[in-house]
Amino acid sequence: MTMTEAKRRIRIFDTTLRDGEQAPGASMKPEQKIVVARQLAKLGVDTIEPGFPISSPGEFKAIQQISRELQETEICGFARCVKEDIDAAVEATRDAARRRLHLFVSSSQIHMDFQLRKTRDQVKQLAREMVAYARQFVDEIEFSPMDASRSSEEFLYELVEAVIEEGATIINIPDTTGYALPEEFGPLFSRLRQNVRGADRVIFSAHCHNDLGMAVANSLAAIRHGATQVEVCINGVGERAGNCALEELVMAIHTRSESLGVETGIRLDQLYETSRIVSRMMHFPIAYNKPIFGRNAFQHESGIHQDGLLKNRSTYEIMDPEAMGIPREMIVLGKHSGRHALRHRVEEFGIRLRDDQLEDLYHRFKAKADELKIVTDDVLLQLVGEATASSVEPYSLVDLQVVSGTQRKRMASVTIRTSDGEERTFTGTGEGPLEAVIHCIRQAIPDAGEFEDLELHSLSTGEDAFGEATVTVLHGGKRYKGTAIDRDIILASARAYVAACNSACMSRNRQRPVSAAAGQ
Repeated sequence: MTMTEAKRRIRIFDTTLRDGEQAPGASMKPEQKIVVARQLAKLGVDTIEPGFPISSPGEFKAIQQISRELQETEICGFARCVKEDIDAAVEATRDAARRRLHLFVSSSQIHMDFQLRKTRDQVKQLAREMVAYARQFVDEIEFSPMDASRSSEEFLYELVEAVIEEGATIINIPDTTGYALPEEFGPLFSRLRQNVRGADRVIFSAHCHNDLGMAVANSLAAIRHGATQVEVCINGVGERAGNCALEELVMAIHTRSESLGVETGIRLDQLYETSRIVSRMMHFPIAYNKPIFGRNAFQHESGIHQDGLLKNRSTYEIMDPEAMGIPREMIVLGKHSGRHALRHRVEEFGIRLRDDQLEDLYHRFKAKADELKIVTDDVLLQLVGEATASSVEPYSLVDLQVVSGTQRKRMASVTIRTSDGEERTFTGTGEGPLEAVIHCIRQAIPDAGEFEDLELHSLSTGEDAFGEATVTVLHGGKRYKGTAIDRDIILASARAYVAACNSACMSRNRQRPVSAAAGQ
């Protein structure tokens, strides 16, 4: 492909709110689905499948509101090949400016024998009748032969040909159980286009599950063989191991665009915010090593990697996280980190060290890194203070007391020391112990910023397990993170919050470097 040739546009069909929500524990309230749908529209997806209208009254109302509100995005109503399902999907999406119906029926022998208990002829006739029925209401009909990757290709040709004759305009081929291999799934699209009459009149779509970890690879294989739509979910959520992850597919296409010869209309700068919203609404944490959005995806602890990255980011990163809205947190300090990374992180706080101070800090840091998996910002600033015999933290947590009970609000007392050595104690109450502690810290640090997010992770097992807390604060339109580790998760959360506040406060000094040697 030459540089002058136009790239083929791949339509992104998002089913986070339908197939993604079918994952155990992922269900959302109607008002939450509406928030996610708004963000998906902002992200630039071509089509939103907001749910399964027949499944519940709340689901129906949410789809109805999404259809009324998001007039710039195509809305898809999902239905089995059952008249009642189709009627519900038609009614729920009635007010959409652009809409389609998505019908499905099983096509594999195992599904037909044990789930549908129907013959091939009965399934084909049912599909014909229901597509013809749905065609009365909308122009765009998407049809999915469920479990297509385990179906007889001969029957698949017959079934797809039948629904095209009845007016289906989009043929979606699902790898429902995540069974296919890329070298099998991709060529299936070529054979369908070659062997099905009317295939030149329809759009081909791929819907891949991730049971064998190949959802993205299979989707890319389908694209190479003519698919122009891919069905995806944010964060790869979905039944069992999930669906093809929108962010992984989109970034694979964006990063290897010249090789693939395709593009999407997704707004990259909205990717991270969309991921955060879905994760929080579903209460689904993102694995540390998850591609694109995992905490480790753009963080580095190895000294060799850190040195290369500080010299040129492209040495070890093929994507720009900031282009996706991901805050830049390139360096993680641990026992593998070197002096270059340590100096860099300290200077990010506006602190300049003499060579002898850096060497002292380095030895203290290495001893602490052997004790802890990660040297967090609050610990690092304490070490800097020890190495320079000065106070570098704007605020430090001196003492914390919490009283909890079942019959009353929780009460907390927090003592904070400022950089000039003054200590003050504040009290507060809350529905939970952490809320009470946060109220205290906000009194101590008036310009603390908004407490936006908290992540808690256990770093070991047993009664003496350490908890790692990561707090995000929003300050001046920017996000700042603080991390702390302790056996007491309330104390860890409080320290992380103070660390995040310190990061926000010290960011104002980064244009005016502070001399640690001068004790400022």
